[in-house]
Amino acid sequence: MELATGPERALAFRLDEAALCLAACGDPDLHVGDALCRLDDLAAVVPEPSLESLIETLFGPDGLQGDRDDYYDPRNSYLHAVLDRRRGIPITLSVILMEVGKRLDIELVGVGLPGHFVVRDVEQPTRYVDCFGGGTILDADGCARLVAAAGHRVGRNDFAPVGPRAILARMLGNLKGIAIQRKDLGLLQWVMALRTAIPGVDERAEFARLMAPLN
Repeated sequence: MELATGPERALAFRLDEAALCLAACGDPDLHVGDALCRLDDLAAVVPEPSLESLIETLFGPDGLQGDRDDYYDPRNSYLHAVLDRRRGIPITLSVILMEVGKRLDIELVGVGLPGHFVVRDVEQPTRYVDCFGGGTILDADGCARLVAAAGHRVGRNDFAPVGPRAILARMLGNLKGIAIQRKDLGLLQWVMALRTAIPGVDERAEFARLMAPLN
């Protein structure tokens, strides 16, 4: 957790590594260095350094897609497993898009909408990418309709970009919900330990309550 607890600016340059370290807690056989090389390889096959080309490469035929069959499979929160299975949830698919884009000098930021996660194009800030929807490009109204269809309401402040630390906290929050739903105390233990280590996330009382069955 050194990455997540250090300066936010340093973490911004290593979000891919931090997300993979998170995944390694769930899959001890994961070699983080090898997985980082896979992101390098994806960037190498993008024909040109544009958002459209990046989206086509990642989300084209046989590419990444949203897992609509088993959304709450924990593997959807592990970056390397998303690359293996080519299936994931909005936030992990978005992290892959952002981190491969970074290798091509395409500046993208994450936007944590209520119940959904999208990516914003920094150069054209009215454009958002719905990675779960196959890399569909939306405007703000399109994002609002997407959120409304899931029963949520979006406010103006919801379109603010979120930093890498908040992204990690949200990824862990997803896993926390999965662990509670499945009553998987082993998963819950390491997820809550990581969440409580992130600056600004104070869940120590809840951690103690949820861990009580292990004592």
